[in-house]
Amino acid sequence: MKNHSIHWIIVFCLIWGSVLLSPVFAQEKLHHDLAKTIVLDLPPSEDNPRNSEGAFVTLKTGDILFVYTHYVGKSDEDNAPASLVARVSKDKGRTWSVEDREIVANEGGMNVMSVSLLRMVDGRIALFYLRKNSWNDCRPWLRFSTDEGETWSEPIECVTDEIGYYVLNNDRIMQQDDGTLLMPLALHSNKDGKFQGAATIFCYISKDRGQTWQRQKQVPNPDNITLQEPGLVQLDADTILMYIRSNAGCQCYSFSKDNGATWSAVEKSPLVAPMSPAVIKKIPGSEELLAIWNHNTSNRNPFNIAVLSPDAKTILVEKTLDFSDDNSHWFCYPALHFLENGDFLAAYCAGERRIVGLNATRLIQSSVANVRE
Repeated sequence: MKNHSIHWIIVFCLIWGSVLLSPVFAQEKLHHDLAKTIVLDLPPSEDNPRNSEGAFVTLKTGDILFVYTHYVGKSDEDNAPASLVARVSKDKGRTWSVEDREIVANEGGMNVMSVSLLRMVDGRIALFYLRKNSWNDCRPWLRFSTDEGETWSEPIECVTDEIGYYVLNNDRIMQQDDGTLLMPLALHSNKDGKFQGAATIFCYISKDRGQTWQRQKQVPNPDNITLQEPGLVQLDADTILMYIRSNAGCQCYSFSKDNGATWSAVEKSPLVAPMSPAVIKKIPGSEELLAIWNHNTSNRNPFNIAVLSPDAKTILVEKTLDFSDDNSHWFCYPALHFLENGDFLAAYCAGERRIVGLNATRLIQSSVANVRE
């Protein structure tokens, strides 16, 4: 009887030991929750099976425009019908308009999706998005607004030299002080009719404020890591960081010293991660960075936020941004928008795990001070 009891004690300890060491449970205990306010949830509904991948821009009135991908019909798959719609906040992101306003109708053979918004140096608002026609033709397009998002220009085709399946994540375009635009892209191929997850990574650059674009050198990948969904952040006057979703158990980094024309060989970063994208931006008035990503090697829960050192190689302080206790919901595809006095808005997919978190979008408001505390 004594041996039998010891046996069950050992079994109990082994079971709970595995739970405590599991990525989800461990992350909940390792990091305190970020103090935040959920300002808008956009769940799916009948004939609207998915709301995902958005971006922000502040209007000259002080209002904030949020544009995201609104799916219609019954399917929540990436290639299902979708348009781009907007919500507006008139109080610094605390509350939002109730009704969607269509920005770009579904002009693609499949859909339009994956929005980036940018205030140009000439005052216009740029709207970048993917027009998805097929699994062999998905490319970024660009429209401009001169009336603060009320109307938009005819679209500009950004990639004209080679038709293919290009992925431009939401909230990804970088603008330099002289107006040069950098667009980080992942080009996927179809081999024998099968979509290939591993992508070729490079930038397209425009020196005429979006009218024409030129492809730059491919990011070297000597270890053949599966790379996807790159993003950019200017670290200093001489260095651009490209952060890249990967299967290496972390976000990967590559660096450019010539304004995105060429890149260093891919290297692993300190941001432990599954195959899920991140966003990294410089904190206004600081050399440090703010990052949002899944700090977990196995899935998209939890969602963490951290202050990084100026070179992006050290996590200075970290919090849990969002978490699903029962792992039923996952979090991904963040957008980050800074307001005044260190406040910020973040938008991200916060949907059901069965579709890797993609069917609902959540907007939160917080501050860099809350991350640092």
